[in-house]
Amino acid sequence: MLFFIVLLGLTFTSAFAGNFNKVGTSGAQELLIPIGARGSSMGGALTANTEGLESVFWNPAGLASMEGTEIMFSHIPYFADIDVNFGGFAKKFDEFGTLAFSAKVVSIGDIEETTTLEPEGTGTSFNPTMSIVGVSYAKVLTANVSFGATFTYINETIFDVKASGMAFDAGFIYNPRWRGVSFGMVIKNYGPTMKFDGPGFDRSYEEAGQRVVSPNATGFELPSFIKFGVAYDFMDNGPNFATVTGNFVSNNFSEDQWQGGFEYVYDSKYSIRGGYNYSSQEDYIYGLSFGAGLTYEVGESNVTFEYSWTETEFFDANQYFTAKINF
Repeated sequence: MLFFIVLLGLTFTSAFAGNFNKVGTSGAQELLIPIGARGSSMGGALTANTEGLESVFWNPAGLASMEGTEIMFSHIPYFADIDVNFGGFAKKFDEFGTLAFSAKVVSIGDIEETTTLEPEGTGTSFNPTMSIVGVSYAKVLTANVSFGATFTYINETIFDVKASGMAFDAGFIYNPRWRGVSFGMVIKNYGPTMKFDGPGFDRSYEEAGQRVVSPNATGFELPSFIKFGVAYDFMDNGPNFATVTGNFVSNNFSEDQWQGGFEYVYDSKYSIRGGYNYSSQEDYIYGLSFGAGLTYEVGESNVTFEYSWTETEFFDANQYFTAKINF
């Protein structure tokens, strides 16, 4: 099984290699917006030890380790007044595995309509919206290996034009039960091209007798990548738990990334986290991140609130607010 995981990773690495010449040529960038405060506060380095509903973004194999039922909500006041909201539901079935449903909605905000005839504005406005709906499945394959996959439907609506498509994620987590070390791999956003269509492209030409012409838009590829991760739990005694994590991200449409993070948890209730993102790409906007979490029991349920802050150059820092309940 481990040989299969490594072979699969090597096979896809050649197709998902960092490429500066392709920067800006992919679409559906909402697929790259992280969800959840834990992962974002650790620099995104959760490929090898993600858990719970947040795993549908970082590595769906992490869903296999959860117990019971989990509900999660996350809000991100993203840069440029963009709002990102996420909601999800996951349940573990003893023999079947874990099944999850999730949705992420990106709202750009109101934009005033302008036309070639009215470049100063028509007096009306529109709100571009990007939405992603996903179904995930994960299962423990052996004592040491977990597998997970996510199928997502993508929809982008901008005034009278829209684009829709499908994407597929697949990931593994390998935990050899040796000295607190675990490994992970995930392939993200693999799917066919998308393109915009709709009446918003229609143009009427008077010289052609008011003939309506509808141009055929060019398709665009999804922002695919492959990620390898490692985690080391260097402290696990009594109420104290601490881990350090690292990722290598091989991007198909940008330079590769290196991500690192740490987490300290006391009494399974109080968490502090930090991380860093690095890329050699010019004008790369992400960097330092940190966050904290609080979990407490309400009857037989665990309620968790988490927060993270992520540095973004040129824009206000990103902040993530997450609430989870597990029962």
